[in-house]
Amino acid sequence: MSKLSEINDWLQENLPRLVAEHGVPGATAAVTVGDEVVEAAAGVLNKNTGVETTTDSVFQIGSITKVWTVTLAMQLVDEGLLDVDAPVRDYLPEFKIGDEDAATKITVRQLMCHTSGFEGDLFTDTGTGDDCVEKYVATLHETPQLFAPGERFSYNNAGYTVLGRVIETVRGKSYDECLRDHLFAPLGLTHAATSAYEAIMFRAAVGHITPDPEAGPQVAPLWSLVRSNIPAGSMLAMRPRDLLAFARMHMNGGVAADGTKVLSPVAVEAMQQIQVEVPKLALMGDTWGLGWELFHYPQGTVIGHDGGTIGQSAFLRLVPEHGVAVALLTNGGNPIEVYQQIFGHVLRELTGIELPARPEPAEVTEPVDGERYVGTYASSVGEREVTQDEAGRLWMELVPKGIFAELSPKRAGKTELLPWEGDTFLAFEPMLGIHMPHAFVGDDGQGRALFLHTGRADRRVAL
Repeated sequence: MSKLSEINDWLQENLPRLVAEHGVPGATAAVTVGDEVVEAAAGVLNKNTGVETTTDSVFQIGSITKVWTVTLAMQLVDEGLLDVDAPVRDYLPEFKIGDEDAATKITVRQLMCHTSGFEGDLFTDTGTGDDCVEKYVATLHETPQLFAPGERFSYNNAGYTVLGRVIETVRGKSYDECLRDHLFAPLGLTHAATSAYEAIMFRAAVGHITPDPEAGPQVAPLWSLVRSNIPAGSMLAMRPRDLLAFARMHMNGGVAADGTKVLSPVAVEAMQQIQVEVPKLALMGDTWGLGWELFHYPQGTVIGHDGGTIGQSAFLRLVPEHGVAVALLTNGGNPIEVYQQIFGHVLRELTGIELPARPEPAEVTEPVDGERYVGTYASSVGEREVTQDEAGRLWMELVPKGIFAELSPKRAGKTELLPWEGDTFLAFEPMLGIHMPHAFVGDDGQGRALFLHTGRADRRVAL
C-alpha cells in the first residue's frame, strides 16, 4: 500500500471523528502527492438543513484568495504589463489614503507582502456590482498610515483590495472575470464560485458562529463578507481538490495538470522568496513572501496560507520539495484542533516535517515590568487596553469595533498576558485552543512599545 493510500484510509477514519470531537459542523480535506489526490468529507454543510458534506461541496477559502490575487498580478509581470517595484500610483493615479506622502511611495510589492503600512481591516460595503472594488478604493482617502511604507509587516486586507484594483485596471475587466479567465479556466476548475450567486449552483457550505458556547455553533447571519473585499478573500469558494489544483501548479513551475502554462517558473520562485520577517505569532509563518506565508521548520520549509470568513476557516500547506500539498475547509466550531491533527499527521508521514507545538504560557515567578507595555492600542476593528495590577500582572481587554462588534460581544472580557519570549506575551485565556501571542514591537520614543502586534500592528493611542 502506498503512503498516499494509507493517508486516504486515515482521513476516511479520522476526519469524521475529529469533526465530531471539536464541534465542527462540516469539513472537507484533500491531500496531493504529485498528480494523485485523495479526499474526505464529514459532517453537515448547514445545521439548519442537515445537508451532508461531500467531497464536491464548496467552502469559502477566505484569505487564501490573496495568493490567487498575487498569482493574477504575477501573470501581468510575466506579460510585461506590471512592475512590482513601481508605485501603486503608476497604475492607480486616483489612489489616496490619509498620508499623501505614503500614497506616492507605496509599491505593488509592498501591497503583496503586507508592508504598505496603512490601516488594513476596512470592510466597507460598496455594493455587489462589478465596480465594487473600484468604489472601495475610492473610500480609502482618509485611511490612517500606521508606519512608513516598507518599515514592517502588518496584515492588510485593504492593501489586497487595492492590488485587486490594480489588476482590474491593467486587464480592463473585473476581478471576478480575471479569476475566471486567467485561473479557473486554465486550471480546469469546475466547482469554483466568486459570489453567493454562483456558490448556490453547487453544494455550498454556510458558516457557523458560536456566540453561546453552551448552545454550540449556530448558522451565521451572513454568508460572506462584503463583495468589495473579494481580492482579499471575502467570498471565493471551491472544493479542496480545486485548491490543490492551484497548489500543484505552484509546485510544478507554473504549469497546470493538462500542460497549460499559467505562470512562469521565475514568477513562481519569486512568490516563494522571503520579503519580510513576521513576529512570532503561532499559526502564522515566520516570514512572508509575495502572497505566501513561509514556515521554516527544522525538517524543511513549508509554504501556505490560512483563511477565515464569517464562520468558515480554510487551511492550505505546500511542501514543494516533496510535491505534497494539504487542504482543509471547515464551517465553524474549533477548526484549529482539526487542522493541527490532520496536517500534523499528513506532513509527518509524507515529508517528515513536524508541526511545532502550540505555545503554552509559563508560570509567572516574579512581577512584570509593565512600563513598556501598558497603554491602549487601537485599529478600525478593535481596541486593546493593556493594564497592570498591584501584583505586577499584565491584563488585556479587547473591545471589538465595526463588523467584529456586530459578530462578537461588545467587550470580549479581560485576559491575563503572560510572558513567553522577549516582548511577546501569551493570552492566558485560549481562543479555539490557542494561547494567542501578542508581540509588543517598536518604540514610541519614550521607551514604550509603539505597536501591539497580533498579525496586525495596532498602534499605541497617544495620551
